[in-house]
Amino acid sequence: MISPERFTEKLLELGVDFFAGVPDSLLKEFCAYIEDKYPNQKHVITANEGSALALATGYQLASNKIPLIYLQNSGFGNAINPLISLMDKKVYSIPALILIGWRGEPGKKDEPQHLKQGEVTIPLIKSMGIPFFVLENNEFNILKAVENAINITKNVNSPVILLAKKGIFSTYKKRNEIIDPKFKNLLSREKAISLIISTLPENSIFISSTGYISRELYELREMLNLKHHTDFLTVGSMGHASQIALGIALFKKNVPIVCLDGDGSMIMHMGGLVTNGQYGTKNFFHILLNNSVHDSVGGQPTSGFEISSTEIAKGCKYKNIFGPSLSESDIKNDLKKMIKSRGPCFLEIRIKPGARENLGRPKESLNESKAFFKINLDSVK
Repeated sequence: MISPERFTEKLLELGVDFFAGVPDSLLKEFCAYIEDKYPNQKHVITANEGSALALATGYQLASNKIPLIYLQNSGFGNAINPLISLMDKKVYSIPALILIGWRGEPGKKDEPQHLKQGEVTIPLIKSMGIPFFVLENNEFNILKAVENAINITKNVNSPVILLAKKGIFSTYKKRNEIIDPKFKNLLSREKAISLIISTLPENSIFISSTGYISRELYELREMLNLKHHTDFLTVGSMGHASQIALGIALFKKNVPIVCLDGDGSMIMHMGGLVTNGQYGTKNFFHILLNNSVHDSVGGQPTSGFEISSTEIAKGCKYKNIFGPSLSESDIKNDLKKMIKSRGPCFLEIRIKPGARENLGRPKESLNESKAFFKINLDSVK
């Protein structure tokens, strides 16, 4: 184990002082530290992993320094294109250090969406010919691996990967953040989801984004003794829930198809909104639950409150747009107006960060959950 402070000190000693990436639960202590210690010019939380690599490429070209890009291995797919078509030594030969959290490491218990990715992470890295080091739980070895990685990336002028196992970083306590008074009275995400499922028609089909949104939707069904057959829980594939919903809506046009999205997820693949606006059906309803943080991986900030999601949806040609909804009464009223409107519709609900500590996880396997969902979906005309 190593403290985020000591790890970062070593990077600075070796000339690495620029960080970019997408937050990861295994790297959350490191992410929290650099978020506290580095200004925006030195640390950028990007929309997706590929963007982080492209940003780091620009930085390296301009500064001649080695950047560090951090990500979870579940986002490795987003990174593959710039890794092999931009940064590779056969293309532009860009030196960089890439810190990857190894979710789903073989032999370690993890969530089902991480198991395959964890299994193929090292084979994928090897197939691309990228040098890599696995960070074991020993400070001396971690620091030595960092030093070796920096030497290699400088010598070969291409990326080198540091693959971090679970528990590498010790706890870092973030500085206290001042809650913006404008948002301190917002509802919890769980309360907002409760209002959604109680207000919308019972036959609505829900596609929920990865993270706490899907977990809370499942828990609410349990607490209310409701069945789960109307819900598709997108536990992986961050950023793609609205496209799954659109695919269903194109062929099931007589029931409401509702996507419950998060701000980090929507921002990660914002191009999906263009497709939704162009092809969205009258029964397509896209609800953004916006708390302006990556909640399930450590609470790192997104740009959720800094941008106008409703104006973006308007520019992407959604037919009817509602919100931002802030209060319980606003949420109920906007939901009632939305469901009576012609889609594609977009509703932004602003919520406060955080989730209850005893939040559970789905009991059924993903294939069992899909089977229940499919039986119900196949019965829809």
